[in-house]
Amino acid sequence: MEKTEIKSNEMLSCGCCSQSRRAFLSNCVKCVGAVGAFSGFIVPSMLAAESNVPKQKSDTKVRVVFILWEPLQTRATWPNAGFDFNPVMGKILSTLSAGCPRIEFAQSMVSSPEEATKVIESDQAEGKIEGYLVLQLNNWTEGIKQVVESGKPVLYADFLYAGSGGFLTRTAGHIRSKADNFAFMSSGDFAHLVAAVNCFPLAKGGGNKAFVDGVKKIRQKITASVKVNNKCLEDKLDLISIEDLLKELKTKKVIAFEGESSIRASTKETLGIEIIPLKFAELNALWEKADKDQAMGIVRRWKSSAVGIEDVSDETLDKSARMYLAMKQCLKNHDACAVTINCLGGFYGNHIQAYPCLGFHELLNEGLIGACECDMVSTVTQVVMTTLTKGRPGFISDPVMDVATRQIIYAHCVASTKPFGPKGPVNPFTIMTHSEDRKGASLRSTLPVGYMTTTLEMHPTRKEILFHQAKAVDNSTEDRACRTKLATVPVGDFEKLYTEWDRWGWHRVTFYGDLKKPVFALADKLGWKVVEEA
Repeated sequence: MEKTEIKSNEMLSCGCCSQSRRAFLSNCVKCVGAVGAFSGFIVPSMLAAESNVPKQKSDTKVRVVFILWEPLQTRATWPNAGFDFNPVMGKILSTLSAGCPRIEFAQSMVSSPEEATKVIESDQAEGKIEGYLVLQLNNWTEGIKQVVESGKPVLYADFLYAGSGGFLTRTAGHIRSKADNFAFMSSGDFAHLVAAVNCFPLAKGGGNKAFVDGVKKIRQKITASVKVNNKCLEDKLDLISIEDLLKELKTKKVIAFEGESSIRASTKETLGIEIIPLKFAELNALWEKADKDQAMGIVRRWKSSAVGIEDVSDETLDKSARMYLAMKQCLKNHDACAVTINCLGGFYGNHIQAYPCLGFHELLNEGLIGACECDMVSTVTQVVMTTLTKGRPGFISDPVMDVATRQIIYAHCVASTKPFGPKGPVNPFTIMTHSEDRKGASLRSTLPVGYMTTTLEMHPTRKEILFHQAKAVDNSTEDRACRTKLATVPVGDFEKLYTEWDRWGWHRVTFYGDLKKPVFALADKLGWKVVEEA
């Protein structure tokens, strides 16, 4: 798919004057720097100065590389099956062309390292391309590594709620490798990408460093300009002592269905938690035997308590209720407190009959644990912290970072509706399909805002705890990606939050409450290291 041309004749109007967007991006002094194609945001004057958009003939040629599986998405992955990237790519190209008059753009789509290599080799032979803008449109499509290895200035950008997992993990890797030609931007406001792209001409006189420093300065000014109210609502914690926690953990068992168990031995050795690997067949047998009348009662309760139900049939709800009953019986059979399932592989491969999302939500509300994707590190983290807090559930998520709002947004299709524990208040929820494939049943939990949250990953083998905190400020209903999206403003250095994803993976587990002191006390007692990622 190398060098696939994408054309767009779309004309966009300016929100503050009568010019077309193409005209105003070049000429309107008030709005210079571009209006965000997705949110209508106007670049502030400080960014307009940084991007330094001149009214002169283009003298820099940049290739825009879209990394994605296919323009019309057929597979179940972020943002979702059936998503049409063609309008997105067209809007990006037309807005860049209008907002960057000093730059000439070529464009390509790639879906593999091999395709990226062909593009680079062709450009090197022609000798005209001076830099690359790489947009990660799907999570796990490859190509950025090959582009960075070209040695040319590279600006790597995330299309939020679509390519965020790949973007974060690969950005962290390139930061760690100290690639001197690598710059990045992850903003829900397209104006910020335009401002960053206008840094490419800086490389002509100052080399890669001038370009990278220019993008970094813009990114940091954006986040510094966001006004943050750090005052949080009161949240009284009820914790057990660290000594009692360590005793209690020795009684805990985790059931893991068809997932990796590389930390099984170290978890038992360091924390005393036993991990029991099981096959899907055991879960399916319990699902088949689940009491149908009891399942119907659960379905009635879900239907009466949900704010709404979108595109989910009663038959699907019945299957989900029986999956909850099967998991609950399995926990009882094995005297376990937690169950984690390779749910995506199980459901996509027809190995299980229903997504466990609604059942996980029920378990979390009861002070038990239902954990996504057989992620053992996140599951162990939940066991430890739910025990410490006497039942507060963790929210496993795939985070997204947005410099426009200085937010980290925790996104997943499973969440509790009792974030303060089984005896706490219940927040509203909507039953929806699982987002990536638009099948099965999951839920959007509208989580409370104004509270401090603590986000962690605990790795028994490395004897490390990854840690950051953030204030919950909003719930996003963006249709792309997972259903529950808790938007938070992190405490500390926002830039530093880009640096650990390659070492720890994409998942994080978020708990309501200021849990810094007990987490550090636990680490001290265990002799573990706390890695503060913000």
